[in-house]
This record gives sequence, C-alpha cells and structure tokens, in this order.
Amino acid sequence: MTHAVTTELSHNPLNPRAQCLLPPLDEIRIREALRRCSAQTLAAAHEFQKTGNLDCVPVVIEGVIEHYVDPDAREKLRKGGDDLGLIKDLGIDSLTLLEIVFLAEEVLQVSIENDELRPFCTVGDVKKVILAKVCGAS
Repeated sequence: MTHAVTTELSHNPLNPRAQCLLPPLDEIRIREALRRCSAQTLAAAHEFQKTGNLDCVPVVIEGVIEHYVDPDAREKLRKGGDDLGLIKDLGIDSLTLLEIVFLAEEVLQVSIENDELRPFCTVGDVKKVILAKVCGAS
C-alpha cells in the first residue's frame, strides 16, 4: 500500500477501512497490554483506536517488537528498518514471534492465523501482514 493510499484511508472518516474493524479497546486495557512498551507505542495505539489512522499501525508493531527483543538488539531495530531479519538480526525465536503477534492482535484487534506467520522473516513482513489484516484483507 503506498503512502498516499494509506493517508487517504486514514484521514477519510467516511471510508470504513479507515476505522477500527471492531469496537475500540478502552484506554485502560490498551495501557495494560502495552505497559512495558514505549510511550510512543502507547500513543500510537491510542490514536489508532480513536481515529483509525493507519500510519499508527507500523509504530505499534515496531514498539511491540522492540518490547520483546533483547535489549542489545533494540538500537539495531530502531536504526535497521524493515529489512531486518527477525531471527538473524534480532534473535527472535518462534515463541517470541507468537508473543509479538498475540500482543499486536490484542491491541490492533485483528486475528492472525498460524499459517500467516510463515512468511514472517523480516520486520517489514510483520508490518505488511498485520497492516493488511487491519485493512480487512485476508
């Protein structure tokens, strides 16, 4: 999805894809779910829940990944971009990947099937699949 399309979707309140697909979580549940994530991640999650702004989704995903990676890999994540390998560069194992997905599902109110996890090799893969789910794609 191009940035122009993302912006159009996120700032058009008449477009149902720009809104949350499920009723928004209350603020307390979001804060509790993201209690160990950065303030930026929490703010992006709140904005997404309130406005449906799709630009917030990658910020939430990066924050959730950052929460679960080894502290030594966090700087690499901040600077590395979407091409960083989950296993090779960040040391994320399959159990940690599941924890990342579970938290993203809860906060963004989407459901990711196990077979949809197979292509998750990079940070960009995670963002792409979850953003597609938020937009209603299968």
